[in-house]
Amino acid sequence: MNMVLAATVVCGTSVFTACKGTHALENTPATKVVSEELIRTSQSWDGVELPDYLQGRPELVAVKYVFPAGQKLGWHHHPVMNYGVLVQGELTIIGLDGKTKVVHEGEAVVEMVNTIHHGENRGTKDCILYMFYLAQKGQPLAVQHPEITEQ
Repeated sequence: MNMVLAATVVCGTSVFTACKGTHALENTPATKVVSEELIRTSQSWDGVELPDYLQGRPELVAVKYVFPAGQKLGWHHHPVMNYGVLVQGELTIIGLDGKTKVVHEGEAVVEMVNTIHHGENRGTKDCILYMFYLAQKGQPLAVQHPEITEQ
């Protein structure tokens, strides 16, 4: 849609809505807040039960990861619970035990806790992943394992 047409549609809609009164907005589907639960679980993606919450004051951390096409993270583990949403691309997570999970665009994932794994972007476009960690102040979000070579 070109810019002039888009502006005309938006402005025309605004004038029309304003003429009908404020209740018109309440009944317009585009103005309703819609929520969709993406995941609810007590297990990580590999089926292992999550640990109990930590004792003490929590520190919540949100991290945006961008995996360029063809890139991967080194082997690591998370000492804290974390979950996220892949907003672009496709990410493959591989456990040291060989278990694999492919996360698709728009999907939520609950990561493994205290289990060594790594992530790979095997696709042709960047992966963008938002992760949310339930940690405590000073606690690492991940522990790297450079001693592990590719299998």
